[in-house]
Amino acid sequence: MASAPKDTRRDPRAFLKVVSGTHAHPDIPLPNDRPFVIGRKRGDYILEDGLASAAHAQIIPDENGWLIRDLGSTNGTLVDGRLVREGELRPGAEITIGKTRFVLFVGLAEEAEEEQALEGKDTRVEIAWFLEEELLELEGSPDRTESPADMINLDLRLPPGLKAVVEVVAGQDAGKIFRLTRGNISIGRKLGEVPLTDIEVSRRHSAIEVFGREMIFLRDLGSTNGTYHNGRRIEVSRLKHGDTIGIGQTVLKLQIAK
Repeated sequence: MASAPKDTRRDPRAFLKVVSGTHAHPDIPLPNDRPFVIGRKRGDYILEDGLASAAHAQIIPDENGWLIRDLGSTNGTLVDGRLVREGELRPGAEITIGKTRFVLFVGLAEEAEEEQALEGKDTRVEIAWFLEEELLELEGSPDRTESPADMINLDLRLPPGLKAVVEVVAGQDAGKIFRLTRGNISIGRKLGEVPLTDIEVSRRHSAIEVFGREMIFLRDLGSTNGTYHNGRRIEVSRLKHGDTIGIGQTVLKLQIAK
């Protein structure tokens, strides 16, 4: 069993999630003022794993983000499946130590909230523009009275020829694949087109809205624990092939056929 991390000054921007291993654990906050050590005998997070070294690796805060450094472990440290001695950690990176896999998630620090809100507004404006210019043309009804906000909530048809799936790559439902059969896909706990069993997922957690191959958006629906795009918390964000979606203890990946 892994022990709880020591009480440290915590950076609201960054935390680790255990997505596979002997035991799941609540979010592991990363301090912003010193290295965070993971090991079998010594460190801030202790793994009872024979494949982990006594002091295995450390995550180091950096002015540009976070670094990871292997501490001379016997079995090595993997980042996104590649063995590393030292390197940068991007949001959404998967870290493997022994039998345990972690994912780095980045929340919304206070100084980033205004920027995130502005980005969300820009994205919604872009969606609204697309709806007004493209959907009205498709429907051939220039006199329709719905606002762009109303139209976002309408059923969307999947663009012809677009084949895409959402695969669960980590969490209780790992291995499940959900095919996109319509233009707006709801993700939730035991509800929607992508029903998940993860108890940290809200009943109506997030939605994928497809307006075209290059116009696929992820939107949080006011969830309790937030929605993460490639490890970074978002309100609205544009998705592309291979991107990950993090909700609760679950990580999904969008796959678009060429």
